[in-house]
Amino acid sequence: MNKNIITKLLSAAMCCALAAGTLIPGGRVLAEEAAPAVSIYTGEVIPAEQALVRPIAVMMPTDKVAQPSFGIGNAKVLYEIMEEGEISRQMAIIDNWQGLEKIGNLRSCRLYYIPEAAEWDPILIHFGGVVYMKDRITAPDINNLSGTSEYGVGGAAPGSGHFWRTADRKAPHNAYISASGIAAAAGELGYSLSVRPEYYRPNHFTFCYTGNDLSQYGAAAKAAGSVDLSQIFTYTKTAFTYDPVSGQYFKTLHGKPQVDGLTGQQLTFSNIIIQSTKWSKADAKGYLQFGNLDTTEDGWFVTGGRAIHIRWAKVADHEPTKYFDDLGNEIQLNPGKTYIAIAQKGRAPIFR
Repeated sequence: MNKNIITKLLSAAMCCALAAGTLIPGGRVLAEEAAPAVSIYTGEVIPAEQALVRPIAVMMPTDKVAQPSFGIGNAKVLYEIMEEGEISRQMAIIDNWQGLEKIGNLRSCRLYYIPEAAEWDPILIHFGGVVYMKDRITAPDINNLSGTSEYGVGGAAPGSGHFWRTADRKAPHNAYISASGIAAAAGELGYSLSVRPEYYRPNHFTFCYTGNDLSQYGAAAKAAGSVDLSQIFTYTKTAFTYDPVSGQYFKTLHGKPQVDGLTGQQLTFSNIIIQSTKWSKADAKGYLQFGNLDTTEDGWFVTGGRAIHIRWAKVADHEPTKYFDDLGNEIQLNPGKTYIAIAQKGRAPIFR
């Protein structure tokens, strides 16, 4: 049966099941028979047991010499944010990480990735960081694994014994971890591998199961057969090309297809969100700060070959970021993966 049809049927089935059962985290319904689960990340059908698995948030580079990354194709939500030196970094939110033999390569974290990560209640996986992370990365609500001192100039290195380096690349582009290593480290550190009720939030995105090409917005929807982020991410020149047959945006990095090193397949997304965000420089070294918590800024939502202007709101680290059209309605994503660019305010995308 066609996957889209299954998704629509499941959506209807869940509405019916809610009348007779109890909704629990991850979209499962407990009744006489448990209904199948719907992913909070993609809106797609997933095995019931997968719904409560705690995701990982993995710091991965965009450096040209560091490509490809391994396991990045499993990211259901992929963030890209600028760092110092006009080079961006990626954070991959991966829920189906079990069984991945090689994840990485892994890079250091920055303070402003933590609010974006926290709304998914993940285990944050990184290779060090910066001093600005000190108080936040060590807070009791954050569970992290780090291959070296967790905030760069100090701190612990939780789970570091489960990271390894390869000989095919020079450091710092050769650090990895595996799913078995994550599970072992989590066990040693007492980290839950299931979503934590006190932090888990299931209401991130609203999905449209009948197909959303934004045509309902009329002239307010711009044509977006290609999305050029070269003025936002000047080094990587991140871009996307829409394929109307599959309904997917194919991602490029440095002018070439960005692929997963495990599969060789190009990264694709059903949805693109560009989130204009206040920012400043923290010091003379050029470390950046972003206003992750805000209710006043705007951005763009891209899906189905079109783009609309949006507003976004995030009020606390563990609360989901919400996105609204100019009429105040929450945007409706197409089922599938979502890419989110946290863009420095004053830098804009180019649609063609």
